Amino acid sequence: MVGFDPDSPVFRVHAGGKLTVRSTMPLTDRESLSLAYTPGVAEVCTAIAADESMARTYTWRSRLVAIVTDGTAVLGLGNIGAAASLPVMEGKAALFSEFAGLNAVPIVLDTTDVDEIVETVARIAPSFGGINLEDISAPRCFDIEQRLRARLDVPVFHDDQHGTAIVVLAALRNAAAVTGRRLEDLRVVVSGAGAAGVACTKILLAAGIGDIAVADSRGVLHQGRTELTPVKADLAAVTNRSGLTGSLDDALAGADVFLGLSAGAVGEAAVSAMAPNAMIFALANPTPEVEPTVAHRYASVVATGRSDYPNQINNVLAFPGVFAGAFDAGARMITENMKLAAAAAISEVVGDELSPTHIVPSAFDERVAPGVAAAVAAQAIRDGVADLALAGDR
Repeated sequence: MVGFDPDSPVFRVHAGGKLTVRSTMPLTDRESLSLAYTPGVAEVCTAIAADESMARTYTWRSRLVAIVTDGTAVLGLGNIGAAASLPVMEGKAALFSEFAGLNAVPIVLDTTDVDEIVETVARIAPSFGGINLEDISAPRCFDIEQRLRARLDVPVFHDDQHGTAIVVLAALRNAAAVTGRRLEDLRVVVSGAGAAGVACTKILLAAGIGDIAVADSRGVLHQGRTELTPVKADLAAVTNRSGLTGSLDDALAGADVFLGLSAGAVGEAAVSAMAPNAMIFALANPTPEVEPTVAHRYASVVATGRSDYPNQINNVLAFPGVFAGAFDAGARMITENMKLAAAAAISEVVGDELSPTHIVPSAFDERVAPGVAAAVAAQAIRDGVADLALAGDR
């Protein structure tokens, strides 16, 4: 089998999986067994049957996330199927635990049918306090998230959309500050109209970005294009204030920001036509859309999705704290304002350390998840989606 070496470090660390379930109470004698299981457990079950909200306090549900995928858009690997996606979902669960102290269970589904996915997740939802949708291809991911948000009274969050968008906004806030500009003065060009491209565009608009144009493989989205999907048509209606047409390269002329959320390479000629002190966020992995040495020739701030370059745009800065904050507030959903609050919290962690090579904090900065959680919980209360009787219940 090509690429398989059971003695390599990467395969050794994955052997047997990366997760385990551990009891919070030692089962050492008959008394402890009777409390944790029968007959004592029957009292708790009866109480929950009479008042289901008690499940938040007397089960792990209130701090438990379901990580749900169908394996159709996994990392940069694409549609590799449910079983092959499981190592990624296990890793995601490990990140929830490490960075926010939350339990998470990977759920890989052997179906790509939207109706079946929605129905399956809705049926298992009583076991969980929140649903993290992961690595589901566009445009299906939009419909799945929208339908589950409408159906469930727990937070539903598609991380490929919103986690990316939150961190991008946090980084762009600081990139604008370090180059002496305001968000409302920037002209942004987004490459990619998939899950991340749509979500990033929406959050940048909500944050007051000056002008933004989105390009797919056929060129800039505008209302004169006739072959647009409903999602792209909606984007065309609220973006491209300048009325640009043509290719991505055409749109980059004079642009302040390039935001790459696709695998399409951008050449040096197009980058050189951007505005002075440009910002280049080339986030494709493992190969950024703009080669970093080229980007640095023309941009004051460069960010990628890679850990071996400065300014890594990493979703782990967002999703652990977002779910922790939603849980702390007993939130029924994650609102747009809660995402904006998360982005502001991430950008504020950088503080006086802000520089062109440090526009986002490290994933290992211990201030990030608590700061995001506090901001998200406070915003949930302001937005009226929190249950104050359950806020902070762990």
